[in-house]
Amino acid sequence: MSEEKKDKSQKKEVPIEGMHCASCAQAIKKSLDNLEGVDKSNVSYASEQASVEYDSSKVGMNEISKAVEDAGYSVGEGKRIDMPIEGMTCAACSQANQKALEKLDGVISANVNLNTEKATINYIPGKIHRSDFVRAVEDVGYSVPDSWLDEEYEEKDRVEKDLEKVKTAKRRVILAWSFVIPMMVVIISNYVGYTLLQRPYHDIFLVALASPVLFYVGGETMYSGARSLIKLSPNMDALIMLGSMAAYSTGMIAILNYYGYGFEILNYGGIAGMIVAFHLIGRYIENKAKGRASEAIKKLMTLEAKTARVIRDGEEKEIPVDKIQIGDKMIVRPGEKIPTDGIVVEGESSVDESIATGESMPVKKEEGDEVIGATINKEGSITVEATKVGKDTFLSQVISMVEEAQGSRVPIQAYADRITSYFVPAVITIAISAFAAWMIFPRTFHSIVVWADAYLPWLNPELTALSLALYAAIATLVIACPCALGLATPTALMVGSGKGAQNGVLIRRGESIQLMKDIKTIVLDKTGTITKGEPGVTDVVGESEDDILLYAASAEQRSEHPLGEAIVKKAKEKGLSLKDPENFGSVTGQGIKADIDGEEVLVGTPDLLEEHEVSSSYSDEFNRLQKEAKTSVYVAVDGEVIGVIGIADQLKDDSKRAIEALKEQGLEPVMLTGDNEETAKAISDQVGIERVLAEVMPDEKVEQVRELQDKGQLVAMVGDGINDAPALEQADVGIAIGTGTDIAIESGDIVLVEGDLSAVVKAVKLSHATFRKIRQNLIWAFFYNVVAIPIAFVGLLHPLMGMAAMSFSSINVVTNSNRLKKVDIGMEDHSE
Repeated sequence: MSEEKKDKSQKKEVPIEGMHCASCAQAIKKSLDNLEGVDKSNVSYASEQASVEYDSSKVGMNEISKAVEDAGYSVGEGKRIDMPIEGMTCAACSQANQKALEKLDGVISANVNLNTEKATINYIPGKIHRSDFVRAVEDVGYSVPDSWLDEEYEEKDRVEKDLEKVKTAKRRVILAWSFVIPMMVVIISNYVGYTLLQRPYHDIFLVALASPVLFYVGGETMYSGARSLIKLSPNMDALIMLGSMAAYSTGMIAILNYYGYGFEILNYGGIAGMIVAFHLIGRYIENKAKGRASEAIKKLMTLEAKTARVIRDGEEKEIPVDKIQIGDKMIVRPGEKIPTDGIVVEGESSVDESIATGESMPVKKEEGDEVIGATINKEGSITVEATKVGKDTFLSQVISMVEEAQGSRVPIQAYADRITSYFVPAVITIAISAFAAWMIFPRTFHSIVVWADAYLPWLNPELTALSLALYAAIATLVIACPCALGLATPTALMVGSGKGAQNGVLIRRGESIQLMKDIKTIVLDKTGTITKGEPGVTDVVGESEDDILLYAASAEQRSEHPLGEAIVKKAKEKGLSLKDPENFGSVTGQGIKADIDGEEVLVGTPDLLEEHEVSSSYSDEFNRLQKEAKTSVYVAVDGEVIGVIGIADQLKDDSKRAIEALKEQGLEPVMLTGDNEETAKAISDQVGIERVLAEVMPDEKVEQVRELQDKGQLVAMVGDGINDAPALEQADVGIAIGTGTDIAIESGDIVLVEGDLSAVVKAVKLSHATFRKIRQNLIWAFFYNVVAIPIAFVGLLHPLMGMAAMSFSSINVVTNSNRLKKVDIGMEDHSE
């Protein structure tokens, strides 16, 4: 992609209102894909959002909104806010500001009025912050009054909206059943031989009570179904509407027949109201279940602190989080949330980072350590310098990545989507065919009903052919369930990505979940993945370990060499009190020398000892450590060697166990390193990796991954998201290791918050578990429709049973996806 096209290419997550099933999502996608300038779109019924990639020079949000409206739906309003802008003098100024705001991911639409000097912004709360609007305006040369960020304001976020949606659905259910229960009493009384109402009052009563259920309580469903038929993109509501209206019409015909008009037919008017009432129950339970499926991401949106205490002009002030600026010093007391990402500049404490990593144990933090916004300070008071604000914070990046994953497509979903796009028209055709077949071949179908009457108490072979034909057609319409197909993939992806975010595993692209099940080879970059990526003391050989470290570390205090720093760090970890060195000197390529309490100390190579005429005892130990791929140094005091120190890039604590766990998952680990064969083998032997690619230069990693793929293998690559970016892109699944609060890694299909290899095991297990749920959901959805529709076609299914079964089908898919929350993706402890 050229730089010019890249600059014009935008991606937006757009909330959609009015969707009731997977067919709705298909209709919107079709409308969006027909827009010139839209490169790619995906519409998720489960998350009620459209993900649109488009060329901003050819199409804008107005056209995208119109395309959604043309399909019969609408773009959600999100949160609307007015923002004053200073410095505008002409129409070009307002256009510049409007374009800057519209480019922001999370902004649905923006309108800048030159006369009022205000911007009206429609945005998704939690996805973007008010401070991001201010920076966008400032970046194009304008400003926003400071007082605007100080104003108190309310955000009706997605959590509240979903709660309101569930409450509304519940109210509709209660109202619908207040009409339906009296109808059921009348209908059941007829079945048991006790007639409460005679004709025509019986027929009038049923139609009268069914009318408000269909046209008031269920009016949204009726309108949605009729609208989709007019737009020639029928959805599930169209099936409910046709089924219930067909039943309702029999009630009207029965009333007219009593007065000498029409013809003899069984009154299914009451059934019409019950169909809609059952449908509303299904919609209510489905909304609740969908809410639970997305609760992880919604919980993340509510985690950030509301205010921060910062030091301004030498004074401590409490300000809204949106007003924090990079470089602000924030005071965080025990039990408080850290307002935004930053670095500890004063004090020490332990911080609960479970929202980011899933690990319950607090992490010790001291000066120079990074901290994550919204994590909880547990013990001491600390001062934190803000390094990231607004959409750049760790929490905002996590939310963005999870939403990106939920808006992406798993390849297997494309098959379900193709079926869904033809499903409703096919069901309408089958229902018409059922009616026609019953009317043309009444004896054939009647004989089936007579046979089944002995086993199915709701059948009545004595009904007329017309009544039985309608019975079969209505049941066929209401039992079919495209929603189960449409919800199968996105709900599992929603729960899986949310669970991953809670455990430090961020799935960026949904397709990686499906690919992971076929991955057999996982390439691990050694440095920073298997090892810590920094030298550490591994061995201290001599009579007194403490004395050797004390002399060596005291002498190395003034050294800037990584090996010297490793020795000093080890001594401090052991709690040794170091002494001040005198006459410090460094000998390039050999080591250092210094005086400690009047004694000459040498730390270095055999050449350093030879130059100072010191005999090299402990040479066997020195050579042994060298063969183990460790850098070895002698420590001599006043002309006598007192010991040898071995230094190496240390294994991460969990590397060996993690590699065992990966093997248990059926993966073959391959270690990739620039080290020589001997050094690489020493590391691989320690962790149990048989296959090693050694002496690989950084620019050769891509070729090594490609060679593995050329052998017919699907390859996953784990590495640094920056240095290993090309290799991660080349791999079928790239797993990038984030660094601190920086997880915005474009090259990773999956991004790990933690640097430990155990997080890779979590990612693999989560991917396998999520795809397993997707497959189970799709199998159930296909099985249900393939079995249920033929049974309804031959007239063996009561329409109410069909309606209940249809609702259960959708609920079962969402409930099954929610079971992902209980899946254990941790690494078993194999230690004794």
